[in-house]
Parts: sequence; structure tokens; C-alpha cells
Amino acid sequence: MGESVQLTSPSDGFTFTAYRAGVDDVRRGGLVLIQEIFGVTAHIREIADGFAADGYETLAPSLFDRLSPGFSVAADPAGLAVGREYSEATPWDQVEADLSAAIAALAPPVFVVGYCWGGTAAWLAACRNSGVAAVSSFYGRRIPELAAETPQCPIILHFGRRDASIPPETIEAITQAHPDIPVHVYDAGHGFVSDRGADFNPDAARLARLRTLQVFARNGGGRGDI
Repeated sequence: MGESVQLTSPSDGFTFTAYRAGVDDVRRGGLVLIQEIFGVTAHIREIADGFAADGYETLAPSLFDRLSPGFSVAADPAGLAVGREYSEATPWDQVEADLSAAIAALAPPVFVVGYCWGGTAAWLAACRNSGVAAVSSFYGRRIPELAAETPQCPIILHFGRRDASIPPETIEAITQAHPDIPVHVYDAGHGFVSDRGADFNPDAARLARLRTLQVFARNGGGRGDI
């Protein structure tokens, strides 16, 4: 079971919350887990707990706190509408600064994972935030907005072949701009990691998680330092 902690953004001094899942055994590194547009939900906290069980001290920052402190909504039409509104009202420069506070709060090596809107934010962290060892980005629909920027650390991308919100041409544009970045496409829809949604695909979720842990292990997360 995790706890709520406070972080302070270096851009404007705003204090926001984050869910922290600590490590009970050997620590492999720190992890910043970036929310979907629905906020730091029970699903996100469960993912954080899962990574902590694997040895990664995890922080899941609540990146919409300026708009609604502790924001968390259901993945239904009403929640989707509010989440889209908040994500579009949250500038990437602000996200970058808030993520830097979460990264700085963790002892290295620090990794980043993000889902949906958070998948794009994870790309942003790879491009702009120093101190990141490796990144795993899941179905980042808005990555093309930032495709002119180049990740400064190893990153892998995960997409669903049947994701109507991310058509093949979007994935192709990313691969053409960055041909050296591994892009994994699964026979799944959007949000295939979440067991709360209709697109949940347990096989794709397990494989993507395995690939994520592998890239972490190859980039400092396999040492098992105390």
C-alpha cells in the first residue's frame, strides 16, 4: 500500500501530490509513472504497486492538480470529456517542469513509464528531462506534436494495431522521424494494459511489461542496489 507525498514544481513553486509506492526488498531504481487523462486512479496506483514489487520505487504525480486537486475520474464518457479538457489545458512546458520535480525526488537510476496522455508525457521526459535512464511509452497519441524533439535516453514505444485513436499513419510518422527507436505494435486496441477497459488484452499487456522491464534492466535497473 502506497502513500501520498508532496512535490513542488520548479517552474512556479506549485505544490502537487503524488502517489508513492515504496520498495520492501532490494531497490532496482526509481520510476516516474505518468497517468492517463483520467488522473491518478486506482488502476494507476495498482500499476505503481506492481512496479514497486519488482524493485522500483515509484512516484505517480497528479499532473492535473492545478485544475482539480487529486483528480481521478472513471474511464467513462463523462470522465473522458473532463480528462480531455484538462489534458488540453495543461501545457507541455508545465508538464516538463512537474516531471522534473518527480525525477529529482527519486534516487537514480530513474525510469519513466506513461500511458495514453502519459505516453506522450513520457516521450517529453525522454527528450527534455535530464537524469532519466530509460523510458517506456504506451499509446502516446500526441507524440507527433513533439516528434521534432529527439529522446536523450533509450526509449521504447507501444501501440495497438486496432487503436482507432492512433491510426497506422501516426505510428508511421513517428517511425520515419525516429527510425532507430523500437516501436512495438500489438494486436490490441487503445488502453490494452488496463483491465478496467473493453480493450484490455492480457497477452499484449504482459509482453509490453516484460519489454519495459528488459529495457530498464539494460539501462541500470538490473543491478539490485540497496
